[in-house]
Amino acid sequence: MSLICLPLFAALLCGVLCQYDDYYEPASQLGPSGPNCPEECECPISFPSAMYCDNRKLKYIPIVPSGIKYLYLQRNQIDSIKNGVFDNATDLSWLILDENEIVNSNIGKNTFSKLKKLERLYMSKNKLTEPVGPLPNTLQELKLAKNQISKFPSSLLKGLQNLTVIQLQENELQDDALAGVFQGLNSLTYLDLSTNKIKRMPQDLPSTLEMLYADHNDISKLPDNYLQKLPKLQYLRISHNQLVDSGIPAEFFNVTSLIELDLSFNKMQSIPVVNENLENLYLQVNEINKFDLASFCKITGPLNYSRLRHLRLDGNKITHNDLPVDMSNCLRQASEVIYE
Repeated sequence: MSLICLPLFAALLCGVLCQYDDYYEPASQLGPSGPNCPEECECPISFPSAMYCDNRKLKYIPIVPSGIKYLYLQRNQIDSIKNGVFDNATDLSWLILDENEIVNSNIGKNTFSKLKKLERLYMSKNKLTEPVGPLPNTLQELKLAKNQISKFPSSLLKGLQNLTVIQLQENELQDDALAGVFQGLNSLTYLDLSTNKIKRMPQDLPSTLEMLYADHNDISKLPDNYLQKLPKLQYLRISHNQLVDSGIPAEFFNVTSLIELDLSFNKMQSIPVVNENLENLYLQVNEINKFDLASFCKITGPLNYSRLRHLRLDGNKITHNDLPVDMSNCLRQASEVIYE
């Protein structure tokens, strides 16, 4: 691997989506529990709207008292959600059920739709074969990663106008299962479909989307004018797929909104044309054998140059001798170019 540092060093800015652990403060640090708390859990007097039942080898969900807004049940052995368990929890806003053993057949009917103030539902690392539902229209974040989901009713998310985040990575989803699923979700900004079994880019996505992850799938072809329908998209990841040059329409990635593009671990032989606004481009481990400066700069001048800061080309067929002599003019804002 070789590294070139170019003039005008620019720092890499990383956006990180917080998980619940970033907001989570162990109950043991919050003092004694209140009198209405189930004996299996802790409800600190100093934080009376939270109920901590995480990591306790529980096989069931204790009855939740009224007034609880934040319920932590992750890392247990829960395999069912019985009817009525949340009847008193009319103020419940966060429900964290990650890392349990919940199966669809053991979830009571209308369990979640009764929670009229629910904003976050996290059920990653369970044994679900399809998403839970129906869901309340207050929901903002739905995280169902690392399950066994292969079916997705097309009407399940209909009307969820507050939904901004959907995580479905590491499931068993195929293209047909996603038909019409995301249509009409006019607040959606983040969608993760990585590590599934899809062969096409997801369709009917809302124009509000800012982050789309479809890496670790079996995508070999991209549809015409796909990104024109996503004018706010800033982060796109299609790495670890089967992309080849013939499957990428000309100028496909030449859109002004993109900030970061990851096409690593594919089968491309040339660098696709990208917009001058792109800041981070990852192309490592393809079959690229030519460095075409026109992919970054159609015209180079005082006001015409690429805003690219980081470019990875390692694991291709490019050597130092393949780098254009005027590369530093076009890529004048890049802090590094990694090749070989």
